[in-house]
Amino acid sequence: MQKLLIVLGMGGHTSQMLQVVQRLGPRYEYEYVLGHDDTTSLNMIHFKGKVYTMKNPRLMKDNSLVKVFFKMFPATLDGFRILRHSQPNAILSAGPSLAIPLFWLAKMIGIKTIFIESWVRVHHKSWAGRLVYPVSDLFFVQWESLKKVYPKAIFAGRLS
Repeated sequence: MQKLLIVLGMGGHTSQMLQVVQRLGPRYEYEYVLGHDDTTSLNMIHFKGKVYTMKNPRLMKDNSLVKVFFKMFPATLDGFRILRHSQPNAILSAGPSLAIPLFWLAKMIGIKTIFIESWVRVHHKSWAGRLVYPVSDLFFVQWESLKKVYPKAIFAGRLS
């Protein structure tokens, strides 16, 4: 059975990813990554699987990109630990900053990466999307207008 590592973020990111998991159904083994500050996503998971936590490189209160840059180092170490233990066939994410170090590490060690740009992104790229686009094996957008800014993206329509 193929193992998918699902990156959850608080709020909308979790909702979108769990909709994808619901549509994929029980044919995969699921494992999940949550930010250390995420207190809500765990209770929303329907298809059970191992849950990993990692240092969240960007908290909602973080306005400084310099601060986020330095927080990427501990997040990257956590991401390496998670990928070493999980050994998934692919990683799926809909946008939280947790995906950034995971996707770059996954690309270096040959794990497939699948990114879904958030449904709130209609015309402009998200920061996470900008940073994982170069290393994503599949990159989906939910609005056709985003094909202009992500030329290699696949327009898949809205999740909801």
